Amino acid sequence: MTSETRIERDALGEFPVPASAYYGIETARAAANFPISGERMPRAFIRALGLLKAGAARANRDLGLVDADLAGAIQQAASEVANGDFDAEFIVDVFQSGSGTSTNMNANEVVANRANELLGRGPRGVYVPVDPHDHANRGQSSNDVVPTAIHLAAVTRIRKHLLPGLYRLEASLQRKSVEFDGVVKTGRTHLMDAAPIRLGQEFRGYAGQVERARRRVTLAGESLREVALGGTAVGTGINAHPEFAGRVLAYVSEREKVQLTETANHFQAQSSIDALVEASGQFRTVAISLVKIANDIRLMASGPRAGIGELQLPAIQPGSSIMPGKVNPVIPEAVIQAAARVAGNDATIAMSGQWGFFELNTMLPVAGVALLQSIELLGNAATVLAERCIDGIEATGRGPEVVELGLSIATPLAQPAGYDQVAAVVSEALATGRTIREVAAGRLKLAPEELSRLLDVRRMTGD
Repeated sequence: MTSETRIERDALGEFPVPASAYYGIETARAAANFPISGERMPRAFIRALGLLKAGAARANRDLGLVDADLAGAIQQAASEVANGDFDAEFIVDVFQSGSGTSTNMNANEVVANRANELLGRGPRGVYVPVDPHDHANRGQSSNDVVPTAIHLAAVTRIRKHLLPGLYRLEASLQRKSVEFDGVVKTGRTHLMDAAPIRLGQEFRGYAGQVERARRRVTLAGESLREVALGGTAVGTGINAHPEFAGRVLAYVSEREKVQLTETANHFQAQSSIDALVEASGQFRTVAISLVKIANDIRLMASGPRAGIGELQLPAIQPGSSIMPGKVNPVIPEAVIQAAARVAGNDATIAMSGQWGFFELNTMLPVAGVALLQSIELLGNAATVLAERCIDGIEATGRGPEVVELGLSIATPLAQPAGYDQVAAVVSEALATGRTIREVAAGRLKLAPEELSRLLDVRRMTGD
């Protein structure tokens, strides 16, 4: 609040508003009522809300519901909101009315004041000829606009941010799978030595995880394309023209190159956030995939002398404030922390999904923010992991050096010699420190050529 204020009036009485603000009394009341986190609705959501308001203005003009001059000014003002020109005017806390009404009215007031300014009218706070309710919000309710804005923002950011990040990571892992294809090392199951595997095969597995993560994200995006717009207050479409939602969504499709569709069942679309719960579950799965990949990489790079030491990660920053020369796996650690936040967001969204009482879910702002944050975090984490870690990974000689010492290379001997006989070979090798090859040559009745063939570690890894 600045020292210069104007007084606006609503059904509850008078309230001061900063004189220069494009927002109005309902926004100012909300800012005073919800001083909870200091966190505002994210840029992607504000952009989506602005696009919907612009589309609504055009639809209302074409349907003859709002005068063409007013509708044109509203559309321009809303487009400026979408472009980020008025982000500082969106001051309502994330933790607010469960329908997001305060943020919807924040947009309506900004759009109305800016539209009147474009029409050469004023001052701010005098809503003539454009009114926040009668014109900027015509044919809309917070109950259908806010969930639609969440869906639009999520679909857009999935396409523009998350999927490109996953494609980038997958490509990096695929390149490394080819580069490391000739590096034979000891596989591990239960964290214990197992049959040989090629390092390239391990990276092929990681690339496959990310490929399937992309599919999951694509499925999540498809479920989010069905939107609530047109249902207005309780799903009945009261005060909205039957063609309104379709016309608005056509505008959004034209602007954003995303295809949203009006739901065939508005009652489920506004009383639940099942699509958000579903999408968040897919994002949680992607996050867990990234944890698996990041953990494997930092374990294989552990050491470099007292650990596994099969990989060398790029040295991008000093790792210790007390131990000179120490370098830590900071990128995998950062990715894992981001994944933990995504898992936490999923818990928030799952809990939010339970608050769909009767005709409205009343956890829309926090669920929307959590979903959009997960999209941003996963897109950023995938890109950073690729660019700052995977691209620069090198294989050391440690994996091939110790594969011959592995006990599980005895596995191919079990068929010709019998399981129990080979188990005795493994036990003796472990007790004496000798290799499987040395012990087997003395204990098993296999020709040297056959033993050599069976203990060919490259052959054990298949194609």
